Amino acid sequence: SDVCSSDLFDSSPMYGEAETVLGNTLRGRRDRALVATKVWTANDAEAAHQLEHALACFGGRVDVYQVHNLVSWQRRLDTLSGLKQKGVVRAVGITHYSPHAFGELRRVMTDPRVDVIQIPYNPRERHVENDILPAAADLGLGVIVMRPFAEGGLMRSIPASKLAPLASFGVTTWAQALLKWILSDARCHVAIPATSSPEHMRLNAMAGDGPWFGHEEREYVAR
Repeated sequence: SDVCSSDLFDSSPMYGEAETVLGNTLRGRRDRALVATKVWTANDAEAAHQLEHALACFGGRVDVYQVHNLVSWQRRLDTLSGLKQKGVVRAVGITHYSPHAFGELRRVMTDPRVDVIQIPYNPRERHVENDILPAAADLGLGVIVMRPFAEGGLMRSIPASKLAPLASFGVTTWAQALLKWILSDARCHVAIPATSSPEHMRLNAMAGDGPWFGHEEREYVAR
């Protein structure tokens, strides 16, 4: 979990030109960021191409390399573990978005090659609370939380009066309340909200600092 911080950028070969754009953006300042990306294909040749492209984009190293949606995870973990031994990958991860796959995810989490998981978690999608998050804590795994806003389903206009009880926690926006709801769970290390707005990115990042919600504040946000 030491690889996780507020400076982590999560990418993927299936996000269009995202890896190339992020790599260009980090040129000359690569050491200031942690890069997470993914391999996602059952085709070994295509997997090799994805790996080669990502390493070229990110200065010859990836901080968190993830097997996306557990596709061909046995073979991909072999490859990523080898890259970790060579020092070009810092941590190896697995991801899945669907509760239907969490049983398999839970089993793969015990593989000693796995360092990090990426799962959905927010006040509406809480399937990981009963098993996945406790297991991640027990196993010492890093946890990256995708879909903190339920893919936009939780975004709404919240009156300032509703946010007032959270002001002492540095919360000024509803998005910050949702992010702090996640990060106040000590088992979660990074939340990765998507946005096309630099201003929203700046405001979202502010939720990465304490103080953290207690039980009452988390229940308040969930309600």
